[in-house]
Amino acid sequence: MNDKLNKRIIEDKLSHVKYKSDKNSHIIVDEMVCEKCTTKECLYVCPARVYSEVDGKIKVEYENCLECGVCKISCPKGAITWSYPESGYGVVYKYS
Repeated sequence: MNDKLNKRIIEDKLSHVKYKSDKNSHIIVDEMVCEKCTTKECLYVCPARVYSEVDGKIKVEYENCLECGVCKISCPKGAITWSYPESGYGVVYKYS
């Protein structure tokens, strides 16, 4: 399967995930550590593309987090503090 088709399939599946966003982020990034990072693993490992780089700084769109935690374990510098969202927020697995 080519990369473009695979990317489109993943994006289609992600478009069906429902979230309930909290006003507070459950992801904290140490910007001082990120400024010195040359590899920026967080930009590539997150399946939901929560992380992006804007003007040399890491931007976190925590509202789209799938709660997999891969960002936390992928950062070699430990700059990402990740926890589950507050109760009642985050990915919605059951509709009421």
